[in-house]
Amino acid sequence: MPPRSPVRFLGLVSIFISLLVFSACSPRFDWREVRDSKAPLRILMPAKALAFSESVKLADQTLTMHMTAAEAGQVSFAVGSVELNNRDDGGLVLAAMRQGMIKNIHGTVTKDSGGPNGVLEIIGSLQNGTPVFMAARFIAHGQWVYQLIILGPPKKVTPEVVDTFMTSLVLE
Repeated sequence: MPPRSPVRFLGLVSIFISLLVFSACSPRFDWREVRDSKAPLRILMPAKALAFSESVKLADQTLTMHMTAAEAGQVSFAVGSVELNNRDDGGLVLAAMRQGMIKNIHGTVTKDSGGPNGVLEIIGSLQNGTPVFMAARFIAHGQWVYQLIILGPPKKVTPEVVDTFMTSLVLE
């Protein structure tokens, strides 16, 4: 199967996350540590996580994107990871991920805390026009590039939840 374009793949990720956002009713966050079986990481997820992998084209490279995602309280949480063919391409791949995620929700960056651990805050809308808030973090570490995403209705995503998820990532 040919690799998908970043926009198309990120569109699928967005649809996957959107389904999670609107499929559950419980606002309770039951944080648990999840180890990714494909990438060297651990992270806290607010509910039982689902995982999948797919070929994607980012920065003119065909890479395998591994996604782990969970939903709680109408808010979706996802961590994506790709192993680079050449670690020098980390910046290009990060930029492609970032641009794809912003474009995916027709978003506008409202806050960029900058730096390697910085969190972006983005306001946008789903394909059906529903307003959505996204918090995102993009990291290059060794041979790997990671994206952490929280997506949900603007009033459902609290600073405490963003902080818990974004700071829980442990790279191994």
